[in-house]
Amino acid sequence: MKIGLVQLNSGEDVSANLSQAEALVLEAAGQGAELIALPEVMHLRTGEAGRYVEVAEPIPGPTTQRFSALAKELGVTLLLGSIGEASDDPQRSYNTSVLMATDGTVTATYRKVHLFDVTVDDDNGDRESDRYLPGNTLVTADLPACKVGLSICYDLRFGELYRRLALQGAKLIFVPANFTKATGQAHWMTLLKARAIENGCFIIAPAQCGRFPGGFEAFGHSTIIDPWGNVLIEHDDAPGISVTAIDLKQVDQVRQAIPVLQHLRPDVY
Repeated sequence: MKIGLVQLNSGEDVSANLSQAEALVLEAAGQGAELIALPEVMHLRTGEAGRYVEVAEPIPGPTTQRFSALAKELGVTLLLGSIGEASDDPQRSYNTSVLMATDGTVTATYRKVHLFDVTVDDDNGDRESDRYLPGNTLVTADLPACKVGLSICYDLRFGELYRRLALQGAKLIFVPANFTKATGQAHWMTLLKARAIENGCFIIAPAQCGRFPGGFEAFGHSTIIDPWGNVLIEHDDAPGISVTAIDLKQVDQVRQAIPVLQHLRPDVY
C-alpha cells in the first residue's frame, strides 16, 4: 500500500486552507498514493478561540462532502486529520477526524479525547478546552487492507489509548497533529516510535507546520513509523507531501517475533 502524507501550514482563511489541502491531495494521488492523510485542524488555525465555533459544521457537511467527492474521484482512502464539528454547546465544537473510503463514504469519525490544556513556556501554551468539547469514544475502522485506529495529536502522550486500539485489532494508527515546535523537537519522534514499537503497528502522522496568527509555531516533520520503529518518512518543516509504500505483513511478523499483546497481565496491572 502506498501512503501519502499531506503537511500543511493552515491559517485563518478556511477557503484557502481547504484549497491548499485539496491541491496537495491531488499531488499525492498523482504520485500513486492509495491512502492519503491530512493533519489536525486542516481547516483553520487561529488565536481567536471563537472562530473555531463560527466555522464548525455538521458531519456530513460542506467540508466532508467536498472531500468525499474528491476521495471518490481519485479512488483513494482519505483521512481528514481534523475539522471542527458543530455541537450543542454555543461556545465549543468537537475536534473531529474523518475517515473516508474510496467510494467517498464516511467510514469513521473520531472526536479528540484528550484536550491540550498546557503551558509549555512563557511564549507557548494552549487551552483546547476553551474551544473544544472532549470526545469519549475510541474508534477503529475496517479498511479493505486492514483495521485502522484513529487518534489526534495530544492523544499521542497517552499510551493506554494506543494499546486499546491495538488490542481491538488496529494494524495502522493515525496521529494527525498540530504539535508545538518546542515539544515536537523534544518528544515528537520519540513518542511516535514508542507507540509503534510497543504495539507492533504502523503509525501514520501527518502534521501542521509553521507559525499562525496569534498562535504558536508548529513542528511539522510528518512521519510514518513501521512496527519495528523504523522511520520510513520524515518530512521537513515546510508544507508539501511525502509518499512511500508500506508492507502490512510486517505487522504480523513483528507481533509474532515480539508478542507483547499476548503477554499482557491484566490480572496484575
